[in-house]
Amino acid sequence: MSIQPGKSFTSCVIKIPFLSLVLPLLFTACDTIGPDFVKPDAPVSEQWIEEQSEAISTTDIQVDEWWTLFNDPILNSLIAKAHEENLPLQIAGIRILEARAQLGIAIGNQYPQSQQIRGGLTQFQLSDNQANLPAFADTSFAAANIGLDVGWELDMWGKFRRGIEAADADLLASIADYDDVLVSLTGSVATAYILVCTFQERLRIARDNVKIQQRSLDITRVRFENGATTELDVQQARTLLFDTQSTIPSLEIGLRQSKNALSTLLGMPPGNLDDLLGDHEVIPSAPAEVAIGIPAELLRRRPDVRRAELQAAAQSARIGIARAALYPQFSLVGSIGLSSSNAFNSDLGDMFQLNSIEAFAGPSLTWDVFNYGRLKNNVRAQDARLQQLIVNYQNTVLEASREVENALTGFLRAQERVIFLEQSVDAAQRSVDIALLQYRDGVSDYLGVLITQSELIRTQDLLTQSRGDIATNLVDMYRALGGGWQLRKDKEIVPSETREEMIQRTDWGTLMDDLPTAAPQTADQ
Repeated sequence: MSIQPGKSFTSCVIKIPFLSLVLPLLFTACDTIGPDFVKPDAPVSEQWIEEQSEAISTTDIQVDEWWTLFNDPILNSLIAKAHEENLPLQIAGIRILEARAQLGIAIGNQYPQSQQIRGGLTQFQLSDNQANLPAFADTSFAAANIGLDVGWELDMWGKFRRGIEAADADLLASIADYDDVLVSLTGSVATAYILVCTFQERLRIARDNVKIQQRSLDITRVRFENGATTELDVQQARTLLFDTQSTIPSLEIGLRQSKNALSTLLGMPPGNLDDLLGDHEVIPSAPAEVAIGIPAELLRRRPDVRRAELQAAAQSARIGIARAALYPQFSLVGSIGLSSSNAFNSDLGDMFQLNSIEAFAGPSLTWDVFNYGRLKNNVRAQDARLQQLIVNYQNTVLEASREVENALTGFLRAQERVIFLEQSVDAAQRSVDIALLQYRDGVSDYLGVLITQSELIRTQDLLTQSRGDIATNLVDMYRALGGGWQLRKDKEIVPSETREEMIQRTDWGTLMDDLPTAAPQTADQ
C-alpha cells in the first residue's frame, strides 16, 4: 500500500491493491446517514372561534374558484387574465424549471462525476547542459497523447442520495411557492377590483350630494335675497357644498391608484381599464353563507404551509450531506489512452499501435482527518438551520390560523355593521327631508339642514365602505384558507411564448415537459 500526498497536508489519497476493489462492496449495506425527516407537530385549533355563526358552514367547503361566489363575470375575467399575464407568477413558474435543473444535477452526482476526454501535443526542448543527462538522450522531441479519464466517488454514506432528497424537496417547495403566489394573486386582483368598485360608488354618492347641496344653496340665496333669512345661511350652505366637493379629488386619487394596482396585477402598464371594467360600478355582493371547512385542513391546503414543511425536509437532508464529510470517501478512478513521441526511435505516427496503449485503474480513499472541527461545526450549523425551519413551519401554521380568524371576524362584523348603517342612512335621509321642509316653511333655520345633510353624507360613505369591507374580508378569508391555486390545474405554468424563447436560447431537453398540474404532496405523504 502506497500513500501519495493530496492537495493539502490534511488529506491523503491511499491506493489499495486491485483485489481490494471488493472492499467498497462491504459498505453498500450501510444506511444513509443523517436524520430522516418527520413532519413537525403544528398547533392547530379544533374549531374556529366564530364557528357557531349562522353565516358559517364547516362542510362542503368550496375554495377552488371561490371568486365565482360573487357571481361577477367581470371579476372572473380579470382573474383569468391575471393568471395568464401576471409577471411575478411567471417568475415563480420559471423557478420551477430552475429547481428541476438542480434536481437533475443532484441525480447526476450518483454516476461517475468525472469523465474527461483529453488530448495534447507538446514540444519539449531540454537543456544540453543539465546535470546527469546521458549523451545519447534526445533534448528536442514532441509527445502526443489522447485518452479518457474517469473518476467515480461511491455513495457509501448516502451523501448523493441525501442531495437528491434535498433537491426533490426544493422542487416541490418551488411548486408550493408558485401556488402561494397564485393564491395571493387571485386575492389581490379581487381586492383591487372591489376597491375600484367601492371608490366608484363613493364618488357617485359624493357627486349626487353635490347636486343636492347645490340646490340647497340656491334655496338659501333666494330666501336671503327675499329678506327671509340672513347671509349666514348662504355661507353655511356654501361651506357644506365646498367640503363635499373637496372629497371628490381624494376619492379620484384612490380610484386611480386602485386601477393602477389592478393594471400591474394584470401584467399591463397603468392605463384605461374601461374595456375590461365596462360601466360596472356595483360592489360585488357576498353570499349569505360561506363554507370554510375545519382548521386542520389548512395544513394540506395552504401552499405556504406546504412550502415551509418542504423547506424543512430539504434542510433535514442537508444534515446528512454534511455528516457524510466526516467519513472517508471511496472512489474508483481509471484512465485509458494512447501516448507516443518522436524521441529515440519512436515516431508520433506510432501512437495508434497496440504498444502505445497506457492505462491504470483502481480504488482510492480520501479522508479529511485533520479538519479542526470545521466539519462537525458545519453539521451543527445545518442542524440549527433545520430547527429554525421547523419553528418557522409551526409559526406559519399559527399565522395561517390568525389570518383566517381575522378575516372571518371582519366578514361577520362588517355584515352586522352594514345592517345598522342601512338603518342609519334611512334615518339620515328622512332627517334631511324634514329639515329642508321646515326650512322652506320658515319653521327652523338652516343649521338643521346643514347638520342633517352632513350626517347623511357621512353615513352613506360609511355604508359604502362597509359593503366593500364585507367583500374584501371574504376575499381575505378565502385567501387565508389557501384557495385559488387550483386555478393552475391543466394549465401552463410557464407561458408558451416564454418556453419557446428559452428553448431557442438553451437546450432544455425534456425538463419543460409534463410540468405539474396537480397539488404536490407534502414530505410525509
